Formats: sequence, C-alpha cells, structure tokens
Amino acid sequence: MSSQSESIPGRDRARPSEVVAGYLSALAIFASVVGIAWHPLRLIPISMLLALVGAGMAARGNRLARGAVMITAACFFLGLTVSVITSRPLW
Repeated sequence: MSSQSESIPGRDRARPSEVVAGYLSALAIFASVVGIAWHPLRLIPISMLLALVGAGMAARGNRLARGAVMITAACFFLGLTVSVITSRPLW
C-alpha cells in the first residue's frame, strides 16, 4: 500500500476559484467581441478588467485566462480601429 498509487478523493476536480476564473474569462471574451460591433469604449475596458481578474484567480498555466487577456487587448485595438475608419462614435 504505497501512497503514490492511491488517489486522493476530490483531487482531480477543479477548485471553485478556477471555475469562476473560467467563467470570467469566457464572459470577457464574449463582451470584447461584442464591443467590436458596438461602442468599444463602453464594453471592452470592462471586459479587460474581467479578463485580468480571471487571470489573477486562475491557476498558473491556465490557457483560457491568458487567451482572454490577449483577445480583449486585440479587440480593443480592432474595435477602436473599426470605429475610427467607419466614423462611428466611440462611446
């Protein structure tokens, strides 16, 4: 009976903070993509904040949280560019 071969019950489940971080990251990605089509300075800064909070709560190697931060930054640039080119209001 070695302790290495036995699994600890509940060890393979994600922590609640990681689950919340995943939801925050997904919400940030959705809000930033919507912000490209709608007023970018209303939605995208809020989605950036959500992505950064999700990245702070996530585990170190969480790709979704890292991707959410990168996607929101790209959507901020793209949303402002689209608004300026099409002469739409930023607010």
